[in-house]
Amino acid sequence: MDAATQFARSQEIAGNIAYVWGRRIRNAHKQYEKRVGKAVNDATGIEPGATSQPVARLDPLSAWHYAVDVAQRSLLFWDTMRERGTQYVENASQGLKPVLHFEYEVVLDGRHFARPVNYALLRIRPPEGVSVDAMKRPYLIIDPRAGHGPGIGGFRDDSQVGVALRAGHPVYFVVFFQNPEPGQTLLDVCAAEQQFVKKVRSLHPDSAKPAIIGNCQGGWAAMMLASSSAEDTGPIVINGAPMSYWSGSWSEGAGDNPMRYAGGLLGGTWLASFSSDLGNGRFDGAFLVQNFEYLNPANTLWDTYYRVYDNIDTEPPRFLEFERWWGGYYLMNREEIEWITRNLFIGNKLWSGAVRGVAGKAFDLRDIRSPIVLFASMGDNITPPQQAFNWVADLYGSTEEIKARGQVIVGLMDQESGHLGVFVSGKVAKKQHAQIVNVLETIETLAPGLYAMLIDEIKDAHGNAGYDVTFVEHRLEDIARHFNRFKREDEKPFEAVAELSEFNQRAYELFVQPWVQWMSNEATARWLREMHPLRSQRWAFSDLNPWLGWLRPAADAVRANRQHAADIEPWRRLEHCGSELISASLDYYRAMRDAGAESLFFSVYTNPFLLQFAERYRDREAAAATATDPRELPFVKEALASIEEGGYDEALARAAFLLARSGEPLPLARLATQKELMEAYAEYLPKLPLDQWRRIRGEQELIATYEPQQAIATLPTLLSTPADRTRLLTLLDRLLADARVQSLAPSAQQWDALQRIRAVLGAPPAARPVAVLEHARP
Repeated sequence: MDAATQFARSQEIAGNIAYVWGRRIRNAHKQYEKRVGKAVNDATGIEPGATSQPVARLDPLSAWHYAVDVAQRSLLFWDTMRERGTQYVENASQGLKPVLHFEYEVVLDGRHFARPVNYALLRIRPPEGVSVDAMKRPYLIIDPRAGHGPGIGGFRDDSQVGVALRAGHPVYFVVFFQNPEPGQTLLDVCAAEQQFVKKVRSLHPDSAKPAIIGNCQGGWAAMMLASSSAEDTGPIVINGAPMSYWSGSWSEGAGDNPMRYAGGLLGGTWLASFSSDLGNGRFDGAFLVQNFEYLNPANTLWDTYYRVYDNIDTEPPRFLEFERWWGGYYLMNREEIEWITRNLFIGNKLWSGAVRGVAGKAFDLRDIRSPIVLFASMGDNITPPQQAFNWVADLYGSTEEIKARGQVIVGLMDQESGHLGVFVSGKVAKKQHAQIVNVLETIETLAPGLYAMLIDEIKDAHGNAGYDVTFVEHRLEDIARHFNRFKREDEKPFEAVAELSEFNQRAYELFVQPWVQWMSNEATARWLREMHPLRSQRWAFSDLNPWLGWLRPAADAVRANRQHAADIEPWRRLEHCGSELISASLDYYRAMRDAGAESLFFSVYTNPFLLQFAERYRDREAAAATATDPRELPFVKEALASIEEGGYDEALARAAFLLARSGEPLPLARLATQKELMEAYAEYLPKLPLDQWRRIRGEQELIATYEPQQAIATLPTLLSTPADRTRLLTLLDRLLADARVQSLAPSAQQWDALQRIRAVLGAPPAARPVAVLEHARP
């Protein structure tokens, strides 16, 4: 690209930066004014537009009662902080354990493998009153290793573990220990997880392949596992997983995603190496947790603690339970964190096939043969939907390639949940995760393609809530345009970041790393870890501190004499107003800070000089220069070239698509009818593994889509024997007479296709309408 073109593109990106920055600032002002106005109205009781206002009773007696309440809540609050610190000290001294709500037993301990890793496979014991069926598909859940410990996927009864157990499925959980084994790498971890899934299969030989559930970092770990052990893994469900780390919601209406800019603003991967060297070869997960807390200063500095203070009589148990997980910090080897930052956070290489396993074979996500469910949330500012979904467009390139490869990809979206809520919230577990478990077998029967999974809440005659699931097929190209307003131009600068990161990493390793490693040892590393602010604020305010000896008995005395005056409500409203003003101000600061960081990032990395690095790294424009006519795509050409190749299986798949109700949503009730018909007419259906059948269906769909006339005309070639023709026609006749099929009125297109298929096969016209043959598809 010449200098003039680079300069013009730099100016275009600068214009987009200014536009988005302006929208960010205006939205921050608007949200701040809205929250301040509402807080004042709630405190005074004045409704917008009201001509009079109620008189609050702020007399001296109620003020005294409020002062007593404040003193009591303050003492109980600080005692709760003391309990948190003491809990941290006790857990750290005993060795951090999974925070699973359920009992479990260890099946495999990776510390005893030939290449030891600090991972283990657990079998979850069902709680009392819950029974599991060993013949049902087992579930294998992989939690994130991103600073915290394992167990959050089974943190409470309403969780991923809970909904799977209540559905009768055996559940296994992958956990890890606080300290990594010497020399272990992420590739060793992946090899260990391959052994875990093989073990689960051996324990359930007569069950369907295990479903793999991956949360956040565990999501891309699950994808690596599935691509390297495709023969052992069933459907993959990844929740809030940053598969395309360069992507983000860079649009006027969406929020910021500040974490994706951190690597560029800090100069790349060298800082992770530096932190690991200070830790004597181990990276402290507390730094990752600190990054999470940095994202939301209002919650970190105020909201979390004020919620405890405001509800001091009920909130401490929930707070302490969560802090047991949030305050447990785990370590990684230098090799692990460097692999993650270079290949995922900065390099964005997982989907590209540039990452290789222990045996040297590249992780090709297209090798995954089972359906993939992607769950993300619009409220997630750590893993926005673009990071969860864009890898599909990068990997497959077109809808036609997804179909030709026989892949089923289902997207599920939540509108409000934050990052942790995607795999922690009890509400999400009872809705999204429970429905995923309920429909996973149904998803395996879908035709190849990209689908949206819609969940609508319904209520029966007695008012009990339930859910109705519908699948809607979409084109990949439409979804990519919908989620990426500026056609992913915002990802260009990250290519420059990757190049600059490599330069900085080499410079650090050459000039600085030897000195840092020479000065570091286990004693200094341990001291630095203990003095980390997230740890020191806990152990310093615990029973280890002799100056706090008075706090517990004083808090016990307050609990025994707790007063709840009824006349302090006006004062509490003023207190809530003040709290809301503080929270709103911190959110306003965050919005301005993130908008400034985003603007600074793009201003630095879109100058013509650094854009040259981007061109050297990868010319995405050339890679994306695909044919505008889908017929010219390689997979479509290959499918059309094989229009006369195949047999009964190909003919059935082709006829099924021609007779399908195309373009309509697929409610769960219709899919349930499809399953019933599959079982009723199994003798006429192919005896193939589901992944092979999906590939055949995808290829035949391409043929029938782009050459519908020729697709019907060549059916006799595929059905070369009278027995095959009779078999297909018999299936059509039996479906024609089935009451479940007759209940659906056929469209004109379906009726015409049926008559033409019968004619080309030498059969007389159908005597009455027939509904959809899609119900008979495996």
